[in-house]
Amino acid sequence: MAKRHRLIRATPGQVWEVLADGERYADWVVGTSRSKPVRGQWPEVGAAISYEVRIGPVRLHNETVVRRCVPGRELELEAKAGPLGTARIAIDVRSWGDDSLVVVDEHPLQGAGGKIHNVGVEALIQLRHREMLRRLEEVCEEARRHPGGGRSAPGRPEPAGA
Repeated sequence: MAKRHRLIRATPGQVWEVLADGERYADWVVGTSRSKPVRGQWPEVGAAISYEVRIGPVRLHNETVVRRCVPGRELELEAKAGPLGTARIAIDVRSWGDDSLVVVDEHPLQGAGGKIHNVGVEALIQLRHREMLRRLEEVCEEARRHPGGGRSAPGRPEPAGA
């Protein structure tokens, strides 16, 4: 089970605001290039977002569903990855003084990902989480510096048609 944490210089409310915006998923989740809500009211239980993963010229479309939500504190997602199966991703936002301690815990649920899960895969997930939490911090800090500002993460252009 891959578990990683990061202290983010933003309040839990500011972090939650980013997590609760399904259109911003691609701004901080490693590997995604676009995201949009497709079902329900994100991040309510049962709500889903679709996202695109680009691997060279190949574009894969997947979906993430909210399985558990404690607004402002906890978000548990089931990320679907086609033939690779699904994974449970739990995000816990804790107050840490004026800042937030964000803990991400991920493990495969079903499919090929669960069957081949080993120490090597765990190491790759840890690297992905390190970058994901860095991006989340960047998005939260940018939002704190520019409330109501642009929706794009620092250094990432707005998608066409946005």
